[in-house]
Order: sequence, then structure tokens, then C-alpha cells
Amino acid sequence: MLVCFATQSACANNNDRSNANIDEQKNLPLVQKNAFTSENFITFGGKTIPSVTVGWESYGNLNAAKDNVILITHYFTGNSHAAGKYQLSDTTAGYWNDIIGPGKAIDTDRFYVISVDSLANLGVHDPNVITTGPASINPATGKPYGLDFPVVTIRDFVNVQKQLLTSLGISKLYAVVGPSMGSMQALDWAIAYPEWVERMISVIGAGEADAWTSANLEHWASPIKLDKHWQQGNYYDSQPPVDGLVASLMLITQDALYPDFFNQVGEQIGFSTSETGPLEDIRQTPSIVNWLKKRAQARAETMDANHLLYLVRACQLYVAGHQGDLKNALQKVQAKTLFLPAATDLLLMPYNVEKTHQLLLDSGKDSQLKILPGTLGHLEGVTGISKHAELINSFLNK
Repeated sequence: MLVCFATQSACANNNDRSNANIDEQKNLPLVQKNAFTSENFITFGGKTIPSVTVGWESYGNLNAAKDNVILITHYFTGNSHAAGKYQLSDTTAGYWNDIIGPGKAIDTDRFYVISVDSLANLGVHDPNVITTGPASINPATGKPYGLDFPVVTIRDFVNVQKQLLTSLGISKLYAVVGPSMGSMQALDWAIAYPEWVERMISVIGAGEADAWTSANLEHWASPIKLDKHWQQGNYYDSQPPVDGLVASLMLITQDALYPDFFNQVGEQIGFSTSETGPLEDIRQTPSIVNWLKKRAQARAETMDANHLLYLVRACQLYVAGHQGDLKNALQKVQAKTLFLPAATDLLLMPYNVEKTHQLLLDSGKDSQLKILPGTLGHLEGVTGISKHAELINSFLNK
């Protein structure tokens, strides 16, 4: 239920399907980042934020009836860059570029596909991310909010998206589709605004944060809170808690991967349990740990520690429908639903959606479930998504 907690860079070697091997006609035009602002935004918790601004991007064209819209909701460490490139020189495209584009599973010759940066987006320092969160300036003080920023929930992400869509004259979604934390948003959409959603696809998702998931998420927050530089979130004029953030990202990445993949990496880099350095000096670490830390350090450069804490809390508070009762909330669903958990997912294991799927069936709803094979763990729903394109395309054509 959490999210795709490692980015596609963690599994880059699994994405070595070079662009040269992709039909040029299936590539999207260059993507433009847009911004949407909501004034006096009221959170699910009843707090008012004077102004929130989020980034969004779209692929394909909106038809005259404005009924060909597919909303893509992103994962924990992700953002609205679901497909395409901002510049031809970009080394990588959006995280679901394999299934979004002309003639692809989510066909931009047919659909208008839109994706939105979350509130408190983790990549707040990425120039291609637009978000409002703890690192944003509080107009009342002229300084970053820090922990004075209100707690936000999955429903708040959904409500910002709805406001954006409404501003574009859209009042119906052909489908809402998302992986991990995005799957939470997708299912919550189908409950909060059932008359909007015709189809819902939950990839590597969950219906709620159970006790196991909530406790596991807290491990991601702990390194930040234990970093001496965190200072109860008041670090914006001083040294940020980089060490804590890096340690958290290391945990997130490992949780998102399956042992088979991790051990393959170990073989590639020459990892050995009897490495000389760690044997001779307790301050040295095994090569696989160095590999993991190096990637976390690179990712941390565009991220903010407080934002990570807020996303953790949003996921801990998640239960689809936000009524505290999943069974009754699911009664509101009108959409056709498809759940795609991953067999090797150790983060959001298949049981997380099997219960939700069964509750929908018991209520006479149109629901399907297919467990995705593969050895990518949680990332099967992100970097391994091309293997499941036909399944997604088939559901969208129902």
C-alpha cells in the first residue's frame, strides 16, 4: 500500500531496453510541465492551507466531449513524470513510458493522459517537480513551514487532482491507474468520487495500511528523526538531516526489491561475505551496502527529509474511502476494477489487495485480480510494467 519506494534508477539495468529499439512512432512529443494552484485548500483533517501549487503534465489530446481522460497517480518516491521526455537529451523517460504513448497499452492516440505531483512530494528540490509541503514558505511567517505544515492524506492528493481536472472542464475519468502509493489514490478516487471513475487499475497496491504495513513504514521515518540535524523539522536555515534521509532511502530501496535481484547485483559488483575491508576495520562496510548507499545519496540530493515524513504519514493513515471501514467504503465503487499485485512483492504483498478484491466481488462489483510474476519485487509494477502491457490494454478496452 505504500508505494513504489525505489525509483526506476534502482533497477536501471532492467530497463536497458534502449530507446533505439523502440519504434520512433511510439515516442511521445516533448513533455511540458504545468502548474495548478488551489487557494485556501482545506485538508481532510480540517486544516486550511492558504495556497497549494502542484505540477502536472499530460500526454495525448483531450477530445471535444472531454471523456477520454486517464489519470495516472504516482508512487511514493515518484512524481508526475509518468512518460515522455522534457528534452531530447534526457537520458531516461518517465517511469511508465513503456506503456504510455502512441499505440501503447495506454494509447495517447486515443486517450488524454494526465498526471499530477503530490502534495509534499519527496522530490521538492527537483527542478521538474512542483509541490507544496513542509519545505514551502509559510506566508504567515515568511519561512518554511517545517512541521507546522498540516498533515496531509491520500484523500488530499485526490482532492487536489479533482480540483485540477475540474479547472480543465473535465468531469469524468475513463480510468484512473496508479502503482503503489498511486494505487491508493486510484482506489480512493473510485470511492470518493464514484460517478467520475469508470475503470480503476491498482498496480502493486492495497486497500488499507494494515498494522504490519504501518509499522514497516515507521522504519522509513526513524533514521530521519534520529539524525541530530533534524531538529524537530527546523533545519531549513542549517544543516539538513542528510544522513538520516540517506539511511531512509536505503531502507526504501531494499524493501522495494526482491532478494533475487539484490543478489544478482551483488554478483555483478563482486560482493563477497569475506571482503577484506569489513574484516579488518569495523568502520568499513560491505560492497553491497556501499552500492546501496551510493544510490541513496544520489537520490537524496533532490529530496527533503520532512517531505518523506509527511508521505509516510499519509500512507500510514490510508484506508480506501477514509471512513475507517474498508468494507462499507467499497460499497460506493461503481468502476470496473483491476488489481495487479506482484508475486515477489515484500512491501505490499498480494494479500493487501486480495481482501479488497474479494470484498468487491462479495458486493456484486466487477473486479478482477491478476498476480504479476517476476523477480523485481515491488518494482515489478514500475520497471517491469512492460511485461504486463497487454493485460492493462485488455482491461482498458472492456
